[in-house]
Amino acid sequence: MIKAAIVGGTGYTGVELLRLLSKHPQVEVTVITSRAEAGTKVADMYPNLRGHIDLVFTEPDVAVLGECDVIFFATPHGVAQNMMSGLMNTKARIIDLSADFRIRDVPLWEKWYNQPHGAPDLVAQAVYGLPEVNREAIRTAKLVACPGCYPTATQLGYLPLIENNLVDPTRLIANAASGASGAGRQAKIDNLLMEISDSFKAYGVAGHRHLPEIEQGLRDVQPAGAAPVALTFVPHLLPIIRGIHATLYATLLDANKVPDLQALYEARYANEPFVDVLPAGNLPQTRSVKGSNVCRIAIVRPQQRDTVVVLSVIDNLTKGASGQAIQNMNIMFGFEETAGLDVVALMP
Repeated sequence: MIKAAIVGGTGYTGVELLRLLSKHPQVEVTVITSRAEAGTKVADMYPNLRGHIDLVFTEPDVAVLGECDVIFFATPHGVAQNMMSGLMNTKARIIDLSADFRIRDVPLWEKWYNQPHGAPDLVAQAVYGLPEVNREAIRTAKLVACPGCYPTATQLGYLPLIENNLVDPTRLIANAASGASGAGRQAKIDNLLMEISDSFKAYGVAGHRHLPEIEQGLRDVQPAGAAPVALTFVPHLLPIIRGIHATLYATLLDANKVPDLQALYEARYANEPFVDVLPAGNLPQTRSVKGSNVCRIAIVRPQQRDTVVVLSVIDNLTKGASGQAIQNMNIMFGFEETAGLDVVALMP
């Protein structure tokens, strides 16, 4: 049994961590912090946890956090950076769900997040926590940067095509849509039910901060000599609470020499416990992954022409955040990778 702490437990990723960890057979959550809610019982804020989590929010304290085996940061961007130097000298291993350590190019991070980086000397030590690519590095990592939600769905959809150099990496298009919980638990008019219900809209079309993360991840798996990945990424807001549906387009380099794409995807993900390649002719739906850590994928080549379409769906709070963080933790501590995550998606 290991002891876990959650820094910033009042947001949606924090409560999703608590929901999943409360039933993990080898983890006890002993600390959960919130400066704004210090002294408040967790179950008073999230009544679904009544009878499962008997903790009170406390102020973050490096000494207390450092006594835990694992620390999850479910905080806004910039918070983990400012606490990380002290925590790296403790016994705790750290999983950061924010974007603070995902992008290796510090000036690029500062450009997209519009703030100075608070711990640039630690960026190189962070392991990007996409298990389907970096599982071995995750095992021994001290600090894991948990991928973003859009980057998870997009990279898992594109990986087999990019790894095998089958498509033009400079002509990738990702058209992805997320539920409103992706914006976090904050009071914003644009996120109110009356504002998003019965509507569908794009945002961040000129540039979204998840773009450099996706491009970095895909470039990491490219064969030597391939042109660097260049992606057009357009996010949308869905009038649902949770879920991401990514429709990904790619142009084949040689439409006359294409392997069986269905077989390619099935082989690539055959041993991945949380990636489900659907049978040919089936298309994924967000409701099929709600509350689960699964990414469901379909691969289609319309009219057998030179465009390939990949459909990838995840729950943005689970495989796109907290579930993936726990998957990383399981790998880091040698637990069964599915421990605490082998749950059936919610339907309807």
